[in-house]
Amino acid sequence: MIFVVRWPDGATTNCYSPSLVIEDYFVPGREYALGDFVECARTALGIASERVEQKFGMPCSRAAAELARIEATASGFAHDAAARVRVEAFER
Repeated sequence: MIFVVRWPDGATTNCYSPSLVIEDYFVPGREYALGDFVECARTALGIASERVEQKFGMPCSRAAAELARIEATASGFAHDAAARVRVEAFER
């Protein structure tokens, strides 16, 4: 599943989750405080990776890489206490 994210600077990113669990943590069209977005992404992608591990015997490296990319992008906005991230859409 892809979830489309709009960052505080207006740039959009297609983010990958190996599981639909992402739908339990984000709502398309909703804005999140930067820290809340990162924490929800961390939790959801962690669960998604665990599901892959249960099924295939190893965690999902793509979920880990996506989380690292989200954290790196978010760090660029950490100086702005009012920074908001919008989840634009889910794509299957």
